[in-house]
Formats: sequence, C-alpha cells, structure tokens
Amino acid sequence: MAEVHIIGQILKAVDFAEPHLYCKWSLQSGNAWRLVQGEVQGQSHVGSHRLQNCSDFAQPLDIHLSAASVLGWPRLLVEVYAVNVLQQSWPVGYGFVHVPTTPGSHRLEISTWKVAPNGWWQSIREQFGGGGAALSKTDLLYSGVERYKLHTLSSGKVIVDLSLIFRKFEDYGVEFK
Repeated sequence: MAEVHIIGQILKAVDFAEPHLYCKWSLQSGNAWRLVQGEVQGQSHVGSHRLQNCSDFAQPLDIHLSAASVLGWPRLLVEVYAVNVLQQSWPVGYGFVHVPTTPGSHRLEISTWKVAPNGWWQSIREQFGGGGAALSKTDLLYSGVERYKLHTLSSGKVIVDLSLIFRKFEDYGVEFK
C-alpha cells in the first residue's frame, strides 16, 4: 500500500477578534485510507498574544497513513474556540484544507468562518464574551450539501506547517512532478 507521513505543527491563529483561543483539529480521509500510527484528532492549549493579534499554538502533528487509493485524499479540519475569564468557550472559526498532494515542506493558511449571529441579542452576547452560535454537525465544514443555508462571517486564519513524505506511490502508477 502507498503511504503518507504527515509531520508538522498547527503554528498559530491570526486576525481573530478574541484574545484567548485554542484549536481543535482532526484529519478526515476516505474509506481507502488507514491510520498506521499517530493521532487523527487533538486539541491545543489556550494561547493569546494581545499585542500581535495572534495566538501561538505550536501543536505538533505526526501522522502515518496508508492508502489503497488516492480517492478520499486527507483534509485537515480546524475549529477555533475563544475562552473567557469564566472558562466558558465558544466557536469563533471553522475551516479546512486538503493535505497537499506533493511531498516536501508546505506552509498552509486555513481561512476560517463562523456562524453569523441571527439577531441583535445574540450579537450583543457574542461581543461581550457570552458565546456565539455553534455547528451541530461538523461534516458541514467540508460538505456543501447544507452549508449553503448558513449565514456566515469571515473570522481569522490558522497557519499550519507540514512536511510530507510519500512512499510507494510509484508502485501504483501515481507520479509526482
């Protein structure tokens, strides 16, 4: 079977309005993919840097996958959450990116969006640290089937550094240039 090694880190979140953030992440792939070693989901610590408008995570990724087919190529999903002084958290950004299809080092910027407040009360609550609306199903992140019904706002970006090692793809007729 062909193999993909994903080594890197979720570096930081930038351009979010909220100061204290953490990131939940997961790696989704099709039925032809199998986890050999590593974790396919995790969560970072809470980070904040008020002066630079970013939150440093440095959350390591080390995943080894095998594949019988390139169908269902892996994608990295991120959910960014804000935390207030009462330790309440709410989502402030959702996004995903497909893992690059070429070996080597890659810096990826994942643009995120959040569910828009649907009234003045929810807008006021969100502004003063009471939380925002959340998705009930995370598959709405990458499937456009019902996502078009959502009213969304752009939020910030998540910066990810990945190094990819591909093995045995040539045995299955896949060429990289």
